[in-house]
Amino acid sequence: MSPVHGTHHGGDGWTTAAAALVIAMAGLYVTAAVARRAEPRGWSGLRTASFAAGAALLAAGLLPPVSTFAAHDFRGHMLQHLLVGMLAPLGLVLGAPVTLLLRSLPPRGARAVGRVLRGRVAHVLAGPWVALALSVGGMAALYATPLYEAVAAYPILHHLLHAHFLLSGCLFAWAIAGPDPGPRRPSVPHRLVVLGVAVAAHATVAQLMYAGLLPLAVPAAQLRGAAEIMYYGGDAAELLLALAMVATWRPARRRVPAVRPA
Repeated sequence: MSPVHGTHHGGDGWTTAAAALVIAMAGLYVTAAVARRAEPRGWSGLRTASFAAGAALLAAGLLPPVSTFAAHDFRGHMLQHLLVGMLAPLGLVLGAPVTLLLRSLPPRGARAVGRVLRGRVAHVLAGPWVALALSVGGMAALYATPLYEAVAAYPILHHLLHAHFLLSGCLFAWAIAGPDPGPRRPSVPHRLVVLGVAVAAHATVAQLMYAGLLPLAVPAAQLRGAAEIMYYGGDAAELLLALAMVATWRPARRRVPAVRPA
């Protein structure tokens, strides 16, 4: 069995910190959302529910019993990956937290956030291909190289890995279907192509994992089970992302030239 299992992934200190962070994040969002609902413009209850669902999925991935399962079984690790890196980000992003932040800040603070969103870094990160490289590239690097064993040996690297999965997952969901403002967002057909590449990449890594062709020192039954979680769970998450994107698609109408009377 790989040394990853049973060496960390848990710990009362990490569990407490993770729980406190998720609760604080959800509490701040709900407080701001309630304040905005009292305004004439209001705030969507569906967005609040989406963010709350994302926070709940994030908590489920970081806390027991999933974290305990992940400490001893590679299938638990993959379930964590699915929850923290794919499903939770989708819920969080569809809650439009940046829009809520802009509406909650005083004008000076909102202008400062707006400058960041219009900055060079945001322009680069908002590109769906960059988000794809960070999300799928990180996954491929983890499972197709010795990186997984290194992460297994050091708890701090494991926690940083969770942070990477969460942030890159949020970035990808935002670039593909996020309701928050984004600089120079490509067309929906363009983003569908990017999402299709992500689906193919996840499927390829899952199939290689199932066949035992990746350098992972994990029992065969756990490896196949984890590959199935990645394959089917990833498909479900990406299908939800595609539906969220298409739901906001408003194709441009072609103007029909006026016919002049003879």
